[in-house]
Amino acid sequence: MEAEAPLDRPDSVPAVSAERLVDGQVVPEHVAGRLPSDEAARRYPSTIGGAFYLMVLAATGVGMCVVVWGDWRTGVRWMGAALVFGSLVRLVLPSRDAGMLAVRTRWLDAALLSGVGAALFFLAATIPNQPG
Repeated sequence: MEAEAPLDRPDSVPAVSAERLVDGQVVPEHVAGRLPSDEAARRYPSTIGGAFYLMVLAATGVGMCVVVWGDWRTGVRWMGAALVFGSLVRLVLPSRDAGMLAVRTRWLDAALLSGVGAALFFLAATIPNQPG
């Protein structure tokens, strides 16, 4: 078994923000936060993607409430509509603006969201009423 190298002492670590450290070395202020391939890299989260994500989440919550206290078919349709809306937003917005709707590639995210949304619509339409 090979002995591990001891950790650096805390006083040997430079007192700078993590944004200015690259591989343990301090980079100049005007270079920090830039990616080599993207001169204008964004350093803040997208608010439009977050707003759409919250809208999808709120519509799904409305659907859950309708399922619990009302007609379950209408609630499931609310949830399906929210997911289909999320897939459309994911298709329209670029990845850097999609916020938490962007998990994988654009087409895979949209296909999964719309597929589950369509499945919910299909189930709400085809499950027969139970007697009683």
